[in-house]
Amino acid sequence: MTQSKGKSNHSGGGERHSARLYEIESGEGGQRVDNLLLRLLKNVPKSRVYAMVRKGEVRLDGGRVKVTTRVQPGQKLRIPPHQTAEQGPEPTVPEALRNQVREAVIFEDRDVLVLGKPPGLAAHGGSGVRFGALEALSPWPEAPALALAHRLDRDTSGVLLLAKRRAALRHLQQAFRERTVRKRYLAVVAGAWPAHLKRLEAPLERVLAKNGERFVRVSQAGKPARTEVSVAERLPGATLLSLTPETGRTHQLRVHLSHAGFPILGDEKYAPPVLRKALGAVSVPRLALHAQALTVPARDPEQGPWHFEAPLPGDLEALLRALRALSETPPRGL
Repeated sequence: MTQSKGKSNHSGGGERHSARLYEIESGEGGQRVDNLLLRLLKNVPKSRVYAMVRKGEVRLDGGRVKVTTRVQPGQKLRIPPHQTAEQGPEPTVPEALRNQVREAVIFEDRDVLVLGKPPGLAAHGGSGVRFGALEALSPWPEAPALALAHRLDRDTSGVLLLAKRRAALRHLQQAFRERTVRKRYLAVVAGAWPAHLKRLEAPLERVLAKNGERFVRVSQAGKPARTEVSVAERLPGATLLSLTPETGRTHQLRVHLSHAGFPILGDEKYAPPVLRKALGAVSVPRLALHAQALTVPARDPEQGPWHFEAPLPGDLEALLRALRALSETPPRGL
């Protein structure tokens, strides 16, 4: 790696850095520009990083880039002048949470750590979240650079994959990028899912609302998105679905199901308000979405793929029991 030396000086709100060139290393090939910048500029506000790209301040071999541009080894990335945020003390993760997350580890070897992520816990800190699963697990023995291979929404439980070594992270990122990872989710949706509806295809577009909220909608201006659907169990007023996304768009499952007329129970963003807290007499604890299984090609072609499964957490098990009990309740007056 070669990079120019940028002068820096201290000011009241952090540290000022001048522009510099960063040469992409061999292990960084294929990464998106925004992900690389967020790693290189850890103490720069996320909004500023994205503004750098949007305004054309970031250049790759002299040309403008988008946040989705993928870098290649040997290319030179211009990082513009920037101000780092004033660093406060590192957030302290409560020991009880550390223990809860450590107990949720479902697999570990020399390359990876697999977590059955509890609901309500972000994958990592940032954007107003002081800490997440990554911080709760760090430091991890023999893994000084523990890193997330993918993300799960805060309210989604299930399989979360972390890399313990840089080589493993590169392999996993490539597998996700090339869509050779197979993911399976369970979701409890409102209504009786039609037996003939086994595939959802609708392009998805990310939108920034006037109030600053980001959301995703079905739009012909969006990117292709495909989801396979099968019925796992029919319940009174609801259906437990098994979902296999063929693409990995933001909020894909939530938006596809809501657009089809069967929103996920407890979805604060895409479900009608009446379905966010309860389904009739049954309370809904949170977004009823669980990342059940993940299958990843092994690094060694002579070995079989990695396959990981996370059991359904207690809150969703309780939701299913409550829904099943509705069919056992006799009608009033009998």
